[in-house]
Amino acid sequence: MDEITSEDHRRALSELGARSKSASRALAQASTQLKDRALELAGEILLASSDEILTANEQDLTRSASEGMPESALDRLRLDVRRIGSMASGLSQVASLADPIGETVKGWVRPNGLDIRQVRVPLGVIGIVYENRPNVTSDAAALCIKSGNAVMLRGSSSAIESNKVVAEVVRKALEKAGLPRDGVLLVEDTSREAAVEFMKLRGTIDCLIPRGGPSLIASILENATVPYIIDGDGNCHVYVDKDADLEMALSILVNAKTQRTSVCNAAESLVVHEEIAHVFLPLAARELEGVELVGDSRSQEMVSTIKPATEVDFATEFLSMKMSVAVAQSLDAAINHVNRYSSGHSEAIVTESLEAAERFTHEVDAACVLVNASTRFVDGEEFGLGAEIGISTQKLHARGPMGLEALTTLKYVVNGRGQIRV
Repeated sequence: MDEITSEDHRRALSELGARSKSASRALAQASTQLKDRALELAGEILLASSDEILTANEQDLTRSASEGMPESALDRLRLDVRRIGSMASGLSQVASLADPIGETVKGWVRPNGLDIRQVRVPLGVIGIVYENRPNVTSDAAALCIKSGNAVMLRGSSSAIESNKVVAEVVRKALEKAGLPRDGVLLVEDTSREAAVEFMKLRGTIDCLIPRGGPSLIASILENATVPYIIDGDGNCHVYVDKDADLEMALSILVNAKTQRTSVCNAAESLVVHEEIAHVFLPLAARELEGVELVGDSRSQEMVSTIKPATEVDFATEFLSMKMSVAVAQSLDAAINHVNRYSSGHSEAIVTESLEAAERFTHEVDAACVLVNASTRFVDGEEFGLGAEIGISTQKLHARGPMGLEALTTLKYVVNGRGQIRV
């Protein structure tokens, strides 16, 4: 058998890219009614295809488990009837959202009579590189279709069978609605070489969005030659201030940490003001039963079951039943700790002090800052954006949960009456 070369990968992906580019032109001109019809149909076909999707997903789970995939990753890969229902609901929710395409963001008339408007338009072709989660296939497709973009999906080998079925569902829906099937394309070559070439489709991919762990982000930073938005990891903190309602703080902490541990908006770090730490930490340790706690020396003095934390622990997104703990001497110290170790995703403060809340929201450098609420709310659907394409931890173009507007750009439209520049 002949060896597959980088040139072979490049040629195959270029062919897919050409199909995607062609489809993007049709989607950019598609009416809201057509796009919504495609998404509603996709939801219906997805539910009707549940048995086929679950069979494919079981193949992925069995193979991945035999290869030693940890339980937290298997949870992200796993589909069931409820999760498929959520995927279908996500498609319908995106269909119900206002279409951003063609929206005039602002407009003005110059003294010379030129009428200038900023109008939202699609980006073109969106590339998504993601790991494990088959729900990303439908979520990403929905947001790209509604925002008038074509999408090239490159999932991981662990979820390939699931992704094939879900992607085909959306392609069928597009065709049935009278839109090009190639508005959604799945790259079925899951080799690392193909992934690298995918990141280099300059002239085809207008925006690349990675959804995965540190190794994927590192690969994007090293290899990508197309514009990208980093969907970073989530070392999220819950800071319990000296003026916190401790019952509220316990409820928020337990939810943020344990409601679902394998997602980026789960809390990984607890910071407690020293004035209430001796009361709060024993309560927290009891309520966080089953969570391995590692902390600084002061937290260990207050709770014997807290193990020593390393510098790496404080900066780690565990995605499991493990959490770092630190005692802060002041609000200043807490903010410094959060900013030092934060990945810039989501940070929460629990306090009854308006002054402390305002300082925390102003001074903590993160995409999302919450006051008296769980970090688990940092999600496109919970924010009312519909299914999200990711949560950006960078500062240019998009930051935080990325909904429809994050998949658009602005075009200036200038109307005149024969003006010339002198």
